[in-house]
Amino acid sequence: MDQLQDLLAQLRQFVAERDWQQFHDPKNLAMLLASEAGELLAEYRWVPSDRADAASRDSEWRARILSEIGDVGIALLLLCERIGADPVAAMRAKLELNRTRYPADAVRGKSDRPALK
Repeated sequence: MDQLQDLLAQLRQFVAERDWQQFHDPKNLAMLLASEAGELLAEYRWVPSDRADAASRDSEWRARILSEIGDVGIALLLLCERIGADPVAAMRAKLELNRTRYPADAVRGKSDRPALK
């Protein structure tokens, strides 16, 4: 069993042991994902961009960031599990789409978003 499948099995068991399936409809899970992403963002709220990498290496700060990343990941996997989506396949499909939307030779070194065709 690969790591993702093992983690999904652990999440299913964790949720079942607490009888939380009843609360895990797609809307609630999407809201959970958004709120957890907001908590991750809050860790960086007042960090200047040129200090974000250093902040991410600070042991105390890093522990909080990794905890929030864990929450975001769990929320995403629970949502995918509920709606029958393969998160890896969804990310691969999005990466391929982004390869066509943002060709490297046209966007290299640019932060602005090119007009979509």
